[in-house]
Amino acid sequence: MDIGIVDHKIAAVEKNIPASAAEKVIDVTGLIVAPGLVDIHTHVYAGTGIRGAYDGDNSVYPDGFTFRSCVTTVADAGSSGWRNFPDFKDRIIDRSKTRVLAFLNIVGAGMGGKVEQDTTQMDPNAAAEMAKKFPGIIVGFKTAHFEGPEWTAVDRALEAGKLASLPIMVDFGNFRPERPYPDLVSKKLRPGDISTHMYIDFIPMLDSAGHVNSYLFAAQKRGVIFDVGHGGGSFVYNQAVPAIQQGFLPNSISTDLHIGSMNAGMKEMTNVMSKFLNLGLPLEDVMLRSTWQPAREVHHEDLGTLSVGSDADVAVLRVEQGKFGFVDSLGGRMDGAQKLVCELTLRDGKVVWDLNGIARGRWQDRTTYSVNPKWDGLLPPRR
Repeated sequence: MDIGIVDHKIAAVEKNIPASAAEKVIDVTGLIVAPGLVDIHTHVYAGTGIRGAYDGDNSVYPDGFTFRSCVTTVADAGSSGWRNFPDFKDRIIDRSKTRVLAFLNIVGAGMGGKVEQDTTQMDPNAAAEMAKKFPGIIVGFKTAHFEGPEWTAVDRALEAGKLASLPIMVDFGNFRPERPYPDLVSKKLRPGDISTHMYIDFIPMLDSAGHVNSYLFAAQKRGVIFDVGHGGGSFVYNQAVPAIQQGFLPNSISTDLHIGSMNAGMKEMTNVMSKFLNLGLPLEDVMLRSTWQPAREVHHEDLGTLSVGSDADVAVLRVEQGKFGFVDSLGGRMDGAQKLVCELTLRDGKVVWDLNGIARGRWQDRTTYSVNPKWDGLLPPRR
């Protein structure tokens, strides 16, 4: 189908929009045109200068890593809490071309190391009040990395979720026998709540015969969301391969982007999507779990779609055929024959990534003058 864009919005989706009707035409014949990708597990609270923290040096500035992967929307997964969210909004959200949403950490100081164990900072009322101040930007609450044997972190995140009518996302931290993971997804989490890192090796996923435990299917059927959250240490083929073969599929594909994961097996969004493509998911399913489904999980049905009237966030991808390697979090490689590559990204109707210049004309055809940024006037084109 052809996509028509007017005033930053999708204006038409038709079999044949005449080129004469457009001021600019980009030919993407043979490529995949999809909604801008939605990555709901990232860490982008950079620039604070805090060493070794996800509300600091472990985070990345979003615009440098999103558009080149066809991602136009991210949700930061708990890097900021109810105390420092205003700084995160000013420092990152308000200055980024990428659309940045946020899961608010139940810990007031956010994801700053030892403070994540401080239960006195886990204030459901303060978290809920901050979320109500920024509706649509704060899309839920996050608990992560909690090491204690108690359910305190989960329970207080759930309380905040109830107060603000928002979902929670759980990174279970240390898997303790006093708070079993099956109880988390079977008894604690509500429909719409999210268990991320779904293929981490700590989850009791397989029985002694190698079958996916039934409680996982039951929880997913009940409405609990299972999110990939690949990260630097949270995706292993020992779990993912049998789970996918037996039909325990992710509701959403996400990266857990940070300085460690991007330089390890995760790399970036299209690489994670390519793993699922090579594990047997049809392309349509991979796209669904990277666009519309994560958009719904964060209650943004206006995203992840190319419906007429929606924001013109567009991803154009190519499926390369060849010999590729994909590495999991324990260093194991899977060989694959397909790889998704981001060719072009439009954010709000503007080209923000163009791998091969398909939105540009040939230099030989250039007849206009160039503006030299060091000069006020126009310079003739170089001969």
